[in-house]
Amino acid sequence: MSLRIYNTLSRALEDFSPLEPGHVRMYVCGMTIYDLCHIGHARMMMAFDVVQRWLKSSGYRVTYVRNITDIDDKIIRRALERGITIRQLTDEMIVAMHQDIGALGIEPPALEPRATEYVPQMLSLIGQLEGKGLAYRATNGDVNYAVRKFAGYGKLSGKSLDELRAGERVAVPDGKEDPLDFVLWKSAKEGEPPEAKWDSSFGTGRPGWHIECSAMSCATLGETFDIHGGGADLQFPHHENEIAQSEGATGKPLARFWVHNGFVRVDNEKMSKSLGNFFTIRDVLQSYDAETVRFFIVRAHYRSALNYSDAHLDDARQSLKRLYTALSLVAPAQVSIDWNEPHAARFKAAMDEDFGTPEAIAVLFDLASEVNKTRSPELAGLLKALAGCLGLLQGDPQAFLQAGAGYDEAAIQAQIAARAAAKAGKDFAEADRIRNALLAQGIVLKDSAAGTTWEAAQ
Repeated sequence: MSLRIYNTLSRALEDFSPLEPGHVRMYVCGMTIYDLCHIGHARMMMAFDVVQRWLKSSGYRVTYVRNITDIDDKIIRRALERGITIRQLTDEMIVAMHQDIGALGIEPPALEPRATEYVPQMLSLIGQLEGKGLAYRATNGDVNYAVRKFAGYGKLSGKSLDELRAGERVAVPDGKEDPLDFVLWKSAKEGEPPEAKWDSSFGTGRPGWHIECSAMSCATLGETFDIHGGGADLQFPHHENEIAQSEGATGKPLARFWVHNGFVRVDNEKMSKSLGNFFTIRDVLQSYDAETVRFFIVRAHYRSALNYSDAHLDDARQSLKRLYTALSLVAPAQVSIDWNEPHAARFKAAMDEDFGTPEAIAVLFDLASEVNKTRSPELAGLLKALAGCLGLLQGDPQAFLQAGAGYDEAAIQAQIAARAAAKAGKDFAEADRIRNALLAQGIVLKDSAAGTTWEAAQ
C-alpha cells in the first residue's frame, strides 16, 4: 500500500509521490515569535514532526522548512512594552521555543528561515505582482493585493467571492479598493522603531504577514513543492492568500498537497492566546513529563480536535506506562524493522493511511501484550523500533516507570505475573531480574504461600 495523504485542496485522500523521486520538500508555517509557545503550537509542530519522521522511515530524503515570523504588529508592540529591541525579544523567544519543543522530542527542521532575512525576496515578489496588475499602491502608502483579479481565489478554503462579499463592510478601509484586498507592504507608521522599517521602491515600511511565507517557501524549496502544512486556522485567509500571491506571480501551483492539523480545545473552545485559555508548554512540563505530553498529542489523529485536560494527560501517562512495562520485562534486542512482519505491516498500513497514529499506537499495545506473554527480546526490540518512528519509547523503561508520583498498580501486577511465569519455567535469573528491576523502582516484593504482594520501599 502506498502513502495516502488528505489534501485540503481537493478535500480527498490522494496517493502521494514527490515531484523529485525519493526527495520530499515540505514547508510548514511556524511561529510568530513574541511569547512562549503553548500546547496548541506544540500540537502543530508535533503533527509535522510525525509527518517528517514517517517520510524518513519510508525511505524518503526530506527537506523540511519551518519558518519564523520575527516582524509583526504583535512583536513590535511587545518589544515596546518591555523596553527592548525587536531583535532582543525575538532572539529570546526563539531560544525558549527551541528549549520547549526540544524537550518534547520535536526534531529541528532542515531550514528555519527568519522573515527579516528574506525582505529582498518579498519585495521582488511584490514587484512581480504589481507588474502583472495583481497589486496596487494605496493612497495611505501601503501596497495591496487585488483579490478579485486572481481567478482562483477561494479554491483552498472553499469560499467563493460571493460568500466573501456577504461579509463586506460598507466603508472600504485603509486605502483599499476592495474590502477583500489584503496588504503586501505596510507603510511605516509614526512611533514604530527604526528596526521595523525597510527602504524600498514602494516607500519605507515592512512586509505584510502573508507575503513572508510566499517568499520564504519559494526561496528555500522552489516555486512548486510537495507539501505545505500548518494549523487549520491558517487555511483562510493566510494559506489562501499565499496561493494568490505565489501562483499569481509564477503561474505555477505553489504546493501539491495542503495539510492542516486540528485544534487543541479547552472546554470545547480553541486554545488561543486571544481567548486566554492557553497553557504554555513550559507550564505543562511542570506537572507532566515530556514523553507523556508527546504521547497525549501523538495518539490522536493529526486532523482531529484534541481535547486538553489533566484527566487526558493522566490517562496518557498510564497508557505509556503499560508500554514501558513491557520493555522493562525483557531487554529489547537491536532489530531492523521487517515491514513484512505482521505487526510492522499493520503499523505501516496505519501510517500510510494519512499518518494514522491512533491505529499505529494500537499496534504498539498489541505488541506489548505479546512481549508480556512471551518475553521475547526480538518482539520487544520491534516494539521499541516501531515506537521510534513516532518518537516514543526511546527512554530507559525503569527510569520512566520510577519517575512521577505514585505507582501504577496494573504495571506492577503485570511484572509480578511475569516473574511468577519465569519461576514456573525455572528461569530464576529472569525472576531475579524482575525483582531487582522493581526494587530499582522503589517496589519491594513479598512472597508468601498466598502469593506475591508488594509495598513501597521505606
